[in-house]
Amino acid sequence: MINKTILVDVIPPDISKEESLQRLSELESLVKTYGGIVVIKVIQKRGIPDYKTYIGSGKIQEVLIENRLNDKKDKASLLIINNLLKPTQIYNLGEICKKEGIEVWDRIDLILKIFDKHAKSVEAKLQIELAAIRHMGPRIYGLGLELTRQAGGIGTRGIGETNIQIMKRHLKRREQKIREKLKHYDLVQANHRRQRRNKDLKTVSLVGYTNAGKSTLLNALTKKGVYVADKLFATLETTVGQLYLPESEKITLLSDTIGFIQDLPPDLIDAFKSTLSEIIDADILLHVIDISDPLFKSKITVVENILSDLGASNKLKIYVFNKTDLNPEADIKKITNTYNEFSPVFVSSEKKQGLSELILKIERIICSLGETLTPSS
Repeated sequence: MINKTILVDVIPPDISKEESLQRLSELESLVKTYGGIVVIKVIQKRGIPDYKTYIGSGKIQEVLIENRLNDKKDKASLLIINNLLKPTQIYNLGEICKKEGIEVWDRIDLILKIFDKHAKSVEAKLQIELAAIRHMGPRIYGLGLELTRQAGGIGTRGIGETNIQIMKRHLKRREQKIREKLKHYDLVQANHRRQRRNKDLKTVSLVGYTNAGKSTLLNALTKKGVYVADKLFATLETTVGQLYLPESEKITLLSDTIGFIQDLPPDLIDAFKSTLSEIIDADILLHVIDISDPLFKSKITVVENILSDLGASNKLKIYVFNKTDLNPEADIKKITNTYNEFSPVFVSSEKKQGLSELILKIERIICSLGETLTPSS
């Protein structure tokens, strides 16, 4: 079933038109990745979000009226707010919209749904469930409030309070079990990294904004054959391939993992910490950047901020400006001067252009580390 969706973004008054449209465009791409269709898009400028419903009762009524006026085939059944809502806000908004048969999600709900759809490994599924519990847990307030009303009023100690406590205990137990299971994967990954260090085998990790072309680059460099799609968050699990270094006739490991996005929730980063450990432990980071994206500069900042949160901001980095075939007019000289400290390289992973220069830079940086490389077999 395809979800017909209403998108609403609430932004500060000082945000530029370009940035506001980019935010909504990214949300629409997330909806398409999930398998939905956008039928209404709304941007509201507010200095402070509405305390009760985030977007304000007047605006939500305007949106609902517009939806009612749509043809039956274009009527939405889902409303997504491009922000993180408080439990009371999403509860109140849900109460208003359910009368119209419309479900309400916030941005994090959508990201979690996409992650759940794309997860293949047991570890990824557990990580997503953990993040969902952390995100959804506070919302039992809303359900509890509804149950207490059914029991005869907010001031009563009845079925609502009982169910809140039961749900809290259930979520706490489930979270503990998931964390215990994830410890096993943490140990496995840590053991793999220890074995690499024992063999003096260096690791290069791909990082970047989601859909920048990391998986395509991994395939082009290693012939790993990982899944590639023009979608956000197409890759969730860590994939490791071997990269041959021609000058020294050695190999190094190249790893790809989850892409980043603006406003990536801390709970999600925490849940994926074992997967993201590949980044933290890497000797070099290849920051893959979509040079065809007009807002690539702001996305570089998003990625660098997340790397800082992970404690990986001081890693050796090479900025890999990808998709040059889609932006032949790019001012390469200016970009090189701007990001000179990160040894910028310009490639097209799809067309396999510029890869030799990238491999040479990787090899020379690794050799400069002054440690033994593992001979290729």
